[in-house]
Amino acid sequence: MPAELFGIEHILYIIISTVICGSFVVLAYKFAKQENIKVIILKVVGILLFISIMTNRLSQVFRYSDTRWYLIIPDSYCGMTSLVLSLAVIFGKKDNCVLHFVWLLGIFGGISTVIYATFVGQGPTIFYLPTISGLLHHSFSATLVVMLLLFKQINITYKKWYYSLFGFTCYLTIGAFLMSVFGMSDAFHIAEPLIPDTFLTTWVMAPMYAVGYALILIIVEILKKKKIIKFN
Repeated sequence: MPAELFGIEHILYIIISTVICGSFVVLAYKFAKQENIKVIILKVVGILLFISIMTNRLSQVFRYSDTRWYLIIPDSYCGMTSLVLSLAVIFGKKDNCVLHFVWLLGIFGGISTVIYATFVGQGPTIFYLPTISGLLHHSFSATLVVMLLLFKQINITYKKWYYSLFGFTCYLTIGAFLMSVFGMSDAFHIAEPLIPDTFLTTWVMAPMYAVGYALILIIVEILKKKKIIKFN
């Protein structure tokens, strides 16, 4: 019998991962005061994120009797975001352009997918490698973005909105490549909805994301002017 969405294993994972990640973030924020220490902590979490997403992709490659090496390339927004975010933190500098595209996808996708992890039914337990690695990379992704914000490594601003447009275009290009070259039925929800039997394809979610992102930028600018939040 496969593991179930909101089954006991899934609920326990949500609770335990939230406690562990939350405690780590609080302790890091409280005790990591020097900039070099903050950078080291962020890069360590970035490495953990990279390991978890690559483990997940490799587990997908070997799930099938005919090894499908092209599956090493993430074909979902969360998967690609985890890969891009990890590399941006490991090799990039503070407030680099890539972070301005992936931060919202990382935190929103990470939290929402851990809660509504439709892929938990892949195996008999959540410890089935494709399942647990999928849960972990979403958890690490959300945790890393929260830490980037708390450590003021991203200066959220409307002036860099176009990085989101560029990143989204790159995702769609990769998705079209996977579908046309390797014959995948879907990638990045170009053809199939995020949740089965709904209208949530990328063509619907993209405008929703754009509106949500714009509202966040507006709110951030208002809070900046009122000096309620500060990123520098």
